[in-house]
Amino acid sequence: MSDTAVKKTRIRKAHWIPVVAGFLRKGPQVLVGQRPENHSLAGQWEFPGGKIESGEPPEVALARELDEELGIEAEIGELKLACTHSYGDVNILILFYEVKYWKGEPKAKHHLMLEWIHPEELVHRSIPEANRKMLNRIFQALGVQWPR
Repeated sequence: MSDTAVKKTRIRKAHWIPVVAGFLRKGPQVLVGQRPENHSLAGQWEFPGGKIESGEPPEVALARELDEELGIEAEIGELKLACTHSYGDVNILILFYEVKYWKGEPKAKHHLMLEWIHPEELVHRSIPEANRKMLNRIFQALGVQWPR
C-alpha cells in the first residue's frame, strides 16, 4: 500500500470540547436551567455552566460562566464528576463541580428559565443525552438515592 493510500484511510482526529457544569444547591434542591431556543439542545434542562476557553483553568471557566449565565459571583468547590459523551463527530468532556457558595440571586440571563428542583425530577425532564446516560453517577455525586 502506498503512503498516499495509508494517509487517506487514517481516521480523522476526534474533536473535543471541554465543558464545566456546577451543582448549585438550596437545601435538597439543585438549580437547573432550560436551554434557549437559538442554541443546540434547545428546551432541554441542564446544570449551569459552559465551555472552557483555551488556557483557562476549569474552576475559573465555571466561575466565569456562572457570572455570564446567572449573574452571580461563585466560589467553586471540588470536582464531583468527570465524564465524556459523543454527539456525532463532536465529543465533550464534562467536569461537574460543587459550587460552595455564591453572591447574588441566580437570574436567567442565558436560559429560558431557571428552576430549583429535587434531583430525582431529572428522570422525568428533557435533559441532554450526555446527562441522561449518567444520571446514576450524577445522583451519586449529589448524594441522592437512585429513584425506585
